[in-house]
Amino acid sequence: MSTTERVLLRDQATDLLRDAIVSGRLEPGQVIKDTRLASDLGLSVAPVRQALARLVEEGLVESKPQSRTRVTPVTLAAVRDALAVVGAMHQLATREGAALATSADIEAMRSANAQFRAAIEDGDTDRALDADDALHAVLVARYGNRAVASTIDRYTPTIRRLERRRFTAAQGRTSAAVHDELIEAVVDGRVDEAVAITGRIWSAL
Repeated sequence: MSTTERVLLRDQATDLLRDAIVSGRLEPGQVIKDTRLASDLGLSVAPVRQALARLVEEGLVESKPQSRTRVTPVTLAAVRDALAVVGAMHQLATREGAALATSADIEAMRSANAQFRAAIEDGDTDRALDADDALHAVLVARYGNRAVASTIDRYTPTIRRLERRRFTAAQGRTSAAVHDELIEAVVDGRVDEAVAITGRIWSAL
């Protein structure tokens, strides 16, 4: 097997396990057996172990040598820490990306918010939060700072674990309205206001 194939398998395993943890299919505190996981995912043990090591770094899994590996419990302290970092990174991306936003970016944000609203009305929390991520990712991508993007990717799952359990339709409708405010601020070139709105969005969580 080539190095590229090994990396792809590791990344595939990481994405699958991260999604299972964030969605709750792997529950907080659940003990993880790498051999069983590998069998369930249809992968060899090596990429699963590499994926678990990466998720330990992200704070989603904890491992004790010669003992056990388990899904990290959800704690408010961890979520607060992640929110402080993610919120700051999104505000930076908004400040730098909003001034560069194209008409295609605006359309992508509006489309994502429409999908967000539709998911809320359908009662589909997973789809709503995916759409929310897509909306905010537009300005992150426009900024183009890889360090900012990777920091957001690393810490957002910690936030989403708790948010998926507390998300309500009423909160979602309020968020959709604030998204509209953000989009219009970007359209009008009101960058400082867009940054402030972004801060409100993440602090409200």
